[in-house]
Amino acid sequence: MESNLIELVPAFLAGLVLGAFYFGTLWLTVSAMSRVRSPGLLFVTSFVGRLTVALTGFWLTMAGRWERAIACLIGFLLARLVVTILLRPSMAASVPENRS
Repeated sequence: MESNLIELVPAFLAGLVLGAFYFGTLWLTVSAMSRVRSPGLLFVTSFVGRLTVALTGFWLTMAGRWERAIACLIGFLLARLVVTILLRPSMAASVPENRS
């Protein structure tokens, strides 16, 4: 049992890296959309690139073992949570000032 858990740690860490890449790049893409001439092209290109990297990473990480795929997915989802919390706008910035 212990050797199985130790075997899953690299898959979990790979999921963290893949998730940080995927959601960090998504944030960068959305941030840049107002500054580019063709935001639709940017979004589609970014999506295809992010998806290609993520799916390739999952496929290489799992190596035919569903346990590794689950560990990678857990890391990916945890990275999503962390990136969402870190990049969330502060409450002070989102509350409009009352100028009455």
